[in-house]
Amino acid sequence: MTIVSGQTPENPTEPVQVLEISVYRGPHIYGHRPMVRLRLDMGALAGQSLDRLPDVAGRLLAVLPGLRRHGRAKPTGGHRLAKDAPLAEAVARVAVEMQAMAGAEVSHAEARPVEGRPGLFDVLFEYRDEPVGLQAGRFALELVDALLPPALAGARGLYRIAPSLEELAGTGDDGAEPPPFDAGVALEELRRLHAREGLGPTTLSLVREAERRGIPVMRLDAESLVQLGWGSRQQRIRASITGRTSHLAAEAASDKDLTKSLLEEAGVPVPRGEVVRGPEAAVRAAERLGWPVVTKPLDGNHGRGVSLDLTTPDQVRRGFEMAERHGRRVIVEQFYRGRDHRILVVGGRIVAVAERVPAHVVGDGARTVRALVEEVNRDPRRGEGHEKVMTRIVIDDHVLDMLERAGMTPDSVPAAGEVVYLRATANLSTGGTAVDRTDDIHPENALIARRAALAVGLDVAGIDLIAPDITRSVRETGGGVVEVNAAPGFRMHLEPSQGRPRDVAGAVLDLLFPDGAPGRIPVFAVTGTNGKSTTCRMAGHILRQAGHTVGIASTTGVYVDEQRVGKWDASGPRSARMVLRDPLVDAAVLETARGGILREGLGFDACDVGVIINVEADHLGLRGIDTVEELARVKGVVAEAVRPGGHSVLNADDPVTMSIAPRAGGTLVLFSLDGADMAPHLAEHVAGGGMAAVREPGPDGGTLVLYRGGQRLELMRAADIPATLDGVAEFNIQNALAAAAACFAHGIPPQVIRQGLSTFTTSFEQCPGRLNIRDANGFRIILDYAHNPAGLKALGKALQAMRPRFNRIIGMVNIPGDRRDEDMREMGAIATQFFDEIVFREDPARRGRKPGEIVAHLLEGALEAGFSPERIRCALEEDEAARICLETARPGDLVVLTPTCVEDMWKQVLAFAPDVPPIPTKQPRLRKCAE
Repeated sequence: MTIVSGQTPENPTEPVQVLEISVYRGPHIYGHRPMVRLRLDMGALAGQSLDRLPDVAGRLLAVLPGLRRHGRAKPTGGHRLAKDAPLAEAVARVAVEMQAMAGAEVSHAEARPVEGRPGLFDVLFEYRDEPVGLQAGRFALELVDALLPPALAGARGLYRIAPSLEELAGTGDDGAEPPPFDAGVALEELRRLHAREGLGPTTLSLVREAERRGIPVMRLDAESLVQLGWGSRQQRIRASITGRTSHLAAEAASDKDLTKSLLEEAGVPVPRGEVVRGPEAAVRAAERLGWPVVTKPLDGNHGRGVSLDLTTPDQVRRGFEMAERHGRRVIVEQFYRGRDHRILVVGGRIVAVAERVPAHVVGDGARTVRALVEEVNRDPRRGEGHEKVMTRIVIDDHVLDMLERAGMTPDSVPAAGEVVYLRATANLSTGGTAVDRTDDIHPENALIARRAALAVGLDVAGIDLIAPDITRSVRETGGGVVEVNAAPGFRMHLEPSQGRPRDVAGAVLDLLFPDGAPGRIPVFAVTGTNGKSTTCRMAGHILRQAGHTVGIASTTGVYVDEQRVGKWDASGPRSARMVLRDPLVDAAVLETARGGILREGLGFDACDVGVIINVEADHLGLRGIDTVEELARVKGVVAEAVRPGGHSVLNADDPVTMSIAPRAGGTLVLFSLDGADMAPHLAEHVAGGGMAAVREPGPDGGTLVLYRGGQRLELMRAADIPATLDGVAEFNIQNALAAAAACFAHGIPPQVIRQGLSTFTTSFEQCPGRLNIRDANGFRIILDYAHNPAGLKALGKALQAMRPRFNRIIGMVNIPGDRRDEDMREMGAIATQFFDEIVFREDPARRGRKPGEIVAHLLEGALEAGFSPERIRCALEEDEAARICLETARPGDLVVLTPTCVEDMWKQVLAFAPDVPPIPTKQPRLRKCAE
């Protein structure tokens, strides 16, 4: 039931439902940002805007006042929520605003009506961390639903979201009253989730700097392990530990006694100390060293278990106990009086200095210490752990001990202006603050810090220097280095409590990528309806001839340097990321299928060369793609993702593919089979100096010619490319043109392209499932993955050219079960044009079809085309259909097998011998062959 003219129905019966959830991780059909998409059926609320729903907008703004803001430099929730916004758009903007309030830097939100589907909306909003984005979407739905007027109770349904995010789809009203929604509780939960799932300040600063430099970023785990760059040019970090950080150095830094020994040998001033194993031994060590002393765990960090300025045996005993809780052994050492400084050394260079001030409060003569701590913790810059630039102060045993030593308790009231220190150490992780002193450090103190980092061997080191006055040398004033830290935090330098922020992340990126070294490897992305796999393998072969270690992701698997490392359909984004993570790969060729683009976008943020071979009517009616033009929009994402300076390679013979040209990135490169009578757009492109690869007419398939800058370069005869079968396989001439154009555009010399194509064959080893040929038992067998009408037509054209050489052509024909009924009938009709005998079979994974349903449609199409039923046989199983074809063949025949399980079929072909029982097949094939 639809609400009309803003009137609320008395008995609404159509609840809002969530139909689909998609998480886009790379460029996608809606944009290039990471986004969540919720497809909503608005039910009884279809067409409703906020201004037609009593007080919903006002109540939303009361809960989330940030929705009023607009046009700020750093918007919390993107654009202002208009009062006449559709209800679906309100959901999107609320999801963004809640993430922003939780600490995520996001801004984009929108809602789009689904074309041709009245009442359906795609709610789209940006996310930074996937779990936070999904949870924000859930809370946005619940909040908007909770604010709907009571009269619309029957139209509600969003509140029925199950605890699991995956169960969002299909929720609807069951007549129950919605539970109360507490926005404050939801926001606090979202903040905790953001703190848990988001990157910490140090890692985040490095990621942002990498992104600013155009270096791709890939998060490798749920913690802070991050890959910067791709393939052989990658570097890895975990916070400020880099892939270049020496394990020996990190271990040495964690052993304070060893660190002191190394520093002493390097002439760095350090306090004398002893490792002790009991409280009484600690007291004796303190007496030998001289009071005051420090106790701390030998392998501690973040100031945990450290006690300073101990002047009595009892204090030392308590200090030992405190240190023992955080480490197996305890060290007692001299106490340096002075101010605590953290000096950040990157690559042997001082990049930042911060004076750290221990957690403290300043009395006002009226409030207790406890109340003053609560006031300090209200500072929005303070959070839990490392989630913000400062940490909240926690009153624990150490604070109680510090107060006791000062003759106070948490309920004491300090005098106005009295400074009460709550911690002995100045670590930010325990509530301390920081003052930038980078410009103040004395050169000799800087040299001491540099020598300390080099002595331990750390590429990124935090040097703790105690100095009464950082502007004077500690060799004059007393003091020295008390710790060398691996994995130092950057918070105090990124946003000091006082002073100027320092670009510490930039210094680390300079170390990892010196002199502007690129973090990217060349990425070739190939899409199209047919020919993707072969074009990828051709381009990869050419790149190998050029000396690259090539990673290929295609429907037959993931390959690195010609070795298969992943055995599955690898044409999606997960496999693309696998190639880009491989440290051996210095060039990637990625088959990019429509399914992955629709599901989660591309597996990369940008490519150097984007190739679109063709766009034919295939996979229509799936995932909301009903026309060839809509399919072109999906495949066009590859061209849109071409980086500036890159190249978009398009099929000039295909008008649908050429429709993508206006939005293609980089420089346009065209390829064409029709070089004799160039189409006007191609002729104009070539005449204007554009790059192109065309087939000019001639015997044996013609000649491949390259154009650039108005110059014509004859590359090679088509017949000299083994994959064209002496020039008769025109579809492989087209694939060769696409591969040649892509490599030529990227700067591969023509002679290398020629060498690559002339040594590329259709052998099963080099191009599995694509025009593989075996001659045995007196007849020829061709194995080819022609699984749609366009693919079968292209194969059939080559078969017609070969027909004079054979007595009969016997074909096994199939089409996947997720195609439309009319596509199946068309496939059956096309088969009658090229085969003398036909065996129709079913896909091992029927994809929702009943057994026999696919074969029935194929058979119907063949019979409607007038093909004799006596020359048609049907089999449900793939191996049975192949057996029938092979046993039917006689010397001089040609058998064409179009498999789904390519490897199993090739094994069956190799094993076949007349009058020999077939090898039993394995039962789990359905699962193995499913996409």
